[in-house]
Amino acid sequence: MAVEIWWCVLLGAGLLVGLAAWRLRPEDLSAFDGPLEGTVSAPFIERFSTGPEPSAQLRAVEASLATLGQALRGSTGRQRIAALRRHIDGAFADRVLDATFTPVDCAGVPAEWVLAPGADGSRRTLYLHGGGFIIGSPRSHRTLTSRFSALTGGAVLAIDYRLMPEHPRRAGIEDCRQAYRWMLEHGPGGVADRSPASTVVVAGESAGGNLTLSLLAWLRDAGLRQPDAAVAISPLTDSCLASPSLRRNRHSDVMLGPMLGQLVRLPGWLLQAMTWLQTRIDPRDTLISPLRGSLHGLPPLLLQASEAEMLLDDARRYAHRARAAGSPVRLQTWRHPVHAWPIFNPELPEAEEALAQIGRFLAEVAPPSGLPRAPDRAAASPASPASPA
Repeated sequence: MAVEIWWCVLLGAGLLVGLAAWRLRPEDLSAFDGPLEGTVSAPFIERFSTGPEPSAQLRAVEASLATLGQALRGSTGRQRIAALRRHIDGAFADRVLDATFTPVDCAGVPAEWVLAPGADGSRRTLYLHGGGFIIGSPRSHRTLTSRFSALTGGAVLAIDYRLMPEHPRRAGIEDCRQAYRWMLEHGPGGVADRSPASTVVVAGESAGGNLTLSLLAWLRDAGLRQPDAAVAISPLTDSCLASPSLRRNRHSDVMLGPMLGQLVRLPGWLLQAMTWLQTRIDPRDTLISPLRGSLHGLPPLLLQASEAEMLLDDARRYAHRARAAGSPVRLQTWRHPVHAWPIFNPELPEAEEALAQIGRFLAEVAPPSGLPRAPDRAAASPASPASPA
């Protein structure tokens, strides 16, 4: 009798596991795993490389990341999160940056205005920092926000959106929406500056790239003003964690690999269940998986990713799917860099090249007032220029 009971328990558990796996099964998007080459079938993709081997500067960054991982061994939970937050906020504290940083309250969302010399306050960029939705702040990303101010010739609003685990995932999403609406009608000239924005850009990297793409879809569906351009660097586009490079590149991604390499070896349905428990949102929900939503009617968008990182196929799938929906999206990939590498500027040549490409893109699609917009190069030409890979 006892053996029969155990068989019933095991059978019931197996049925529950099977039901969970079936219930959490996401749509198969492997049809959008196209080639990276900028062929006639994919002229919106460009590849870049600084040579057959990673640069010496990149090797130095990789070594510093490895040192950080060793220093964090033994710490867990909130202790580990606190240590990571302290590290990332202080990582570039010794930099002398050619910009001013002014705290501001965006109707309840803390932020700072970042202005490079000569910045036009009517040209505004909302910057959404990365950090896995758990770490990061405007202070940690000043090497990027100061450069975006110089690249756009305008002001950058870097927001301190609410992070997990203290706050639910939805809280950070709501902060991004609130800050964007506030920025449309408030400039960097102080509390009396209620001037409308002339040009609007949204940008972010990693988790901030996810928030950027989620915001674009929400603005379109809500009928609100879309930005003139958007940039997403190394974005997470699919919270189902279903893209092939998450597993294929776990050994070559020196930043995300040590943290996520073992995790992504779990069955897909279990990963999705864990994401659901952590965020209280179905991972297939387009709120946190913008790849799985409708990608029509988006503004000009530049995606950048490293071919060595785990999120490469997140960006590639999004680019292919968005172009299939008729949106003017471009994808640029680099051969060697670490995840979200432009933050390591100016020391990384790969970071300088990526930022230069962002500057060219923004000059084309969101030029200063009085200058005409350039046509979408990817749609107009049979092939896109790229550096030798």
